[in-house]
Amino acid sequence: MDEQEKQQIIKSCTRFLRYHYPQTPHQVLSTLAETTDAELEADHYGQGKLISSFENEIADMLGKEAAVFMPSGTMCQQIALRIWSERNRLPRVAFHPTCHLEIHEQFGYQRLHHLESVLVGTTDRMFILDDLKKVSEPISALLIELPQREIGGQLPTWDELNAMIEWAREKGIATHMDGARLWECQPFYNRSYAEIASLFDSVYVSFYKILNGIAGAILAGPADFIAEARVWQRRHGGNLVHLYPYVLSAKQGMATHLERMGEYHEKAKSVASVLSEFSRISVVPNPPQTNMMHVFLQGDPERLIEASLDVARETKTLLFSGLTPTLLLGYSKFELSVGDATLDLSNEEIRELFERIFDVS
Repeated sequence: MDEQEKQQIIKSCTRFLRYHYPQTPHQVLSTLAETTDAELEADHYGQGKLISSFENEIADMLGKEAAVFMPSGTMCQQIALRIWSERNRLPRVAFHPTCHLEIHEQFGYQRLHHLESVLVGTTDRMFILDDLKKVSEPISALLIELPQREIGGQLPTWDELNAMIEWAREKGIATHMDGARLWECQPFYNRSYAEIASLFDSVYVSFYKILNGIAGAILAGPADFIAEARVWQRRHGGNLVHLYPYVLSAKQGMATHLERMGEYHEKAKSVASVLSEFSRISVVPNPPQTNMMHVFLQGDPERLIEASLDVARETKTLLFSGLTPTLLLGYSKFELSVGDATLDLSNEEIRELFERIFDVS
């Protein structure tokens, strides 16, 4: 099956196991136009009622003094670590080996900000207090990702999280949350976003993942920290003349999806239970701690993908269209994030579709 045929099958599908239903740019922009006040004025280089009111709204939700909207989380996090490292006069920060800064940003924190990193823990699990106690070098800031995306959305327990924060505070180490998927954590901790964020000196949140926005992120923290972050945003070229499409899309995503996080989490747990019935499937973590999990499939990956696409062609239902290698011999995996589209598939349908895939692969 060539790439063109594969894309035709995917495009023909009307039901999906993963995430939300896909939308075209025309659909996205038409919806924004229909739901936007005709008299609304655009922001201008980060100023204006639209963007400032949204920044204040998110700051309040996270229990922080101030917040700044930026085009990307990459920008937010590099800036946050730069500021904390300069304030502590130590260009060394610590984070998990699968941190976004380490594996997805071409080492921008090193090349742009001249920061060193200490990698804490191992690649297959969340680090905990015992791992931090093994850090022998002084660090200026500790970044904790909640949840840890590259290991299936794993989270530390509330007590484990508090213990790590207390360790950092005792040593005068700034704490920063990579909250790209913070919205998904609330059902697990059963605490407000403000209570979760209160543990950290600064927090980054994203609007284009489960909230399904076009793009955009917010960095929140103390007022003087955010004022300094705005200067760095300008230095990064992130203070665009207009950000209103991203802000409007973020606001719409908050209104549409934020209250459904508990529903997404419950569906994720029930889907994981169904998938665990198959001897050739392993789910990590099991049960899921958020709406996310990694699904490990035993068998030849090319045959599994082809079987999934054959089922998609016949049923117009796409389970997965690609698999990534794993360290587990004979297994490959895909990431499953539960969204609106997932909710519309019954667990019995999911079971039957996977049975068909294994029958022909």
